[in-house]
This record gives sequence, C-alpha cells and structure tokens, in this order.
Amino acid sequence: MNISQEGLKREVGVWGLSANIVNIIVGAGIFVLPAIIAEIMGASGIIVYLFCGFLISLVMLCFAEAGSKVTRSGGGYAYIETAFGPFPGYLAAVFLVMGGVFSDAAVANALTELVGLVFPIFKNQYGRLAFMLVIFGGLASLNVIGVKQGIGLVKINTVAKLTPILLLILISWKDVSLSNLYWEGSPTLQKFGEASLILFFAFQGGDTGLSVGGEIKNPQKTVPKAIFIGISFVLILYILIQTVAQGVLGTDLAQFKEAPLAETAKIVFGPVGYTILFIGAGISMFGMLSGEILNVPRVIYGLARDQVIPLDKLALIHPKFKTPYLAIILYAGLGFSMAAAGGFRQLAVIASGSMLLVYFGVVLSVIKLRKIKNLPTSGFKIPLGYTVPILSAGIILFFLSNLTGLEIRGLLILIAVLTVIFFLGKAYRMWKKNKG
Repeated sequence: MNISQEGLKREVGVWGLSANIVNIIVGAGIFVLPAIIAEIMGASGIIVYLFCGFLISLVMLCFAEAGSKVTRSGGGYAYIETAFGPFPGYLAAVFLVMGGVFSDAAVANALTELVGLVFPIFKNQYGRLAFMLVIFGGLASLNVIGVKQGIGLVKINTVAKLTPILLLILISWKDVSLSNLYWEGSPTLQKFGEASLILFFAFQGGDTGLSVGGEIKNPQKTVPKAIFIGISFVLILYILIQTVAQGVLGTDLAQFKEAPLAETAKIVFGPVGYTILFIGAGISMFGMLSGEILNVPRVIYGLARDQVIPLDKLALIHPKFKTPYLAIILYAGLGFSMAAAGGFRQLAVIASGSMLLVYFGVVLSVIKLRKIKNLPTSGFKIPLGYTVPILSAGIILFFLSNLTGLEIRGLLILIAVLTVIFFLGKAYRMWKKNKG
C-alpha cells in the first residue's frame, strides 16, 4: 500500500484525478452558460470559448508545475504557502474555503428547488432542511470512509451527468441551422471582457481537484497528465454545447436563460428531451457537491497541519480510513449551515472573485518554487522559461479589471479583515507560548 509522508493513502490515479477535475468544472453553470454568452456576444461567442480555453490552459499549466513540486494536500494553498510563507498561504486557503462553502450553498439550494418541482414536500422549510442534511451528511460520511470511495462516486457522477449532454451534442446536428452560426458583427472590447470573465468562472474549479495532492499516485506525472486531459475535454465540450445551442435556437437562445440546453433538447428530442436535460441538471449539481466535499476539506486539513489556524484537531487523520475526517465534517457542516440560511448572493460573487487572487498567487509561486532547491526537480516543468507564468499573471489582471468597483472594494475589505485576524492570532500564539 502506497502511503504519503502525511499518512494518507495514495489511491488517486490519472483517470480518477481527470474525472475529479471535469466533475468540478462542469457544474450547474453548463446548463445556463450558452444563453449568457449568446446574450453578450451573439453568434460570435465561440471565439470567447477559444480565447478563454487557451488562457485557462496557461493558468492550469502553472498548477501542473506547482503540483509536481508540491505533492502534499492543499492544492493552490499548498503551492502558495510553500513559495511565499504562512500569511499568503493563509489568505489563499481562506479564499478557497469561502468560495467552496458559498458555492456549495448556492448549488444545494438550486438542487433542492429542482427536486421540489417533482416532490413538493421539499419546498416547505422542514423538507428543504431535511433534504440538504441528507445531501451534506451523506457525502461527508462517504468521504470520511475513504478517498477511494469518494473518487469512485465522482467517476460515476461525471459519466452520469455528461451522458445526456453528449447525446444532445451527437444527435442535435440534424436540427442545427448554419445561418444561426453566422456573425452579425464584431463584439466590442467591453463585451469581450465581460464574456471572458464569465467564462473564466465557468472554467474555474479544476484547481480544487488538485487539493488531494497527498493522495495522488506518482503526482509528478499524474498531475500534469490529468490537467491536460480534464481541461481539454471541458474546452471541447463547452465549444460543442455553445455551437449546438446557437445552431438550433439561433437568436432565441438568449431568451432561455434558465434552461437553454433543456429548450434545445425539447426541439431535438421532443418533450422527453426537456425531462432528460432536467434530470441531467440535477445530476450535475449533485456531482459538483460531491466533488467539492471531496476536495476542499483537504485545504482545511492543510491549514491545521501547518498551524496556520489554531485548530490542531482538524489535522487529525482517521486511524482506520486514513482521511482528514474532522476537516470533512466541519466543511460539510459549514456548507449545510450556509445552504440552510440561503441568500448570500453578493458574498458568493465576492468569494468567486477571490479565486482570481488565488490563481494570481499560484502563477507567481511557479517562479518562486523554481528557486527553492529542496523541492523535486524531476517533475513537470513548463517550457519557454517564465513566459507562461508571466503571461498567466497578465491574463488574471485582465479578468480582475472586469470586476465592478463594488466587487473590488469588497475584496479589499475582506483582505484587510483577514490580515487583522491572522496577525492577531499570531500575536496570541506568541503570547501564549511565552506565558507557558
């Protein structure tokens, strides 16, 4: 049995990690994305997919190199903390956890509302809470039992939610009109930036799939291979979905913001098509939750292990299952609490925007990690020197420039508050140590 230096089982291979990345990226957003892009860009939306696919690939190359050098659990947090120290790592970890918690809460509410359309009992407050408790409690229990079981569920969810989408892509070409794909004009730079920002959020999440670094087989080779397979698949899938939806619905695509793929399926398959994609949306949402509850607790585990937060118990490994069980339980509990409370729309936007800062830290960490001598040197290394990290940093700044003034101020306030908390905690630990 292959055990990492952290005491975790290394059981996640290339295909398991690839499925994990795809499962997290291809979430509920894929079922509304085509209408949003069509509203902003019209038929020319396809160029934004190509552009953003290229850019996010550069960013993920940075994750690939950092992941081959830093093989412990934590993903982006572990890379930044290793390169720059506890404080930047602490900020990255908090942003990752917050983004996951609020994202999961929103998706859980959406899933509950979706199920409530078929089973009205889940529309009332008690039924809603019971359903969410089963979802978060069940997924937490599964992942406490073992990462192998969690990855197994991720593989099943990935196949199940993608099947109706792939069928739609394969069969709908008979209803595609080439005239619906003609560009009526060139988009403005403002619209291009707006659409790029939205697509960036649609592609984000693959980095969370790397948070199980301490449980990946042969991470120096597995991480870059899995990123290439996962991102390539998602890019091709997104382009085909946009092309099919635009080709079938034409200018009407932008009107179906709630369920554009279901509307496309209704034309292609008839009424049963709408039902199939409706079910697919539910599976997608559940799949996203299962992937997040598998991955994000490893960030909390890393924080406690490295004593960035004064909660040593969260670094405990289950004696039988070899998983960070208390971190998993805490994360699922936070997700359930936020989902039960509902709302937090603006906080979710701020949390999503904070992921851009995490990516910025990761691409800069690639440069710094190359200068640290005691890290593995036989792993994946991006060619062309520092070109990709520097270009990736510029890309992220471009995305950040498309945030609203309110969102930027919110992120700055959040960073200021987290800074105060970090240094107060550090001062308290030093005082406690000196007193003892």
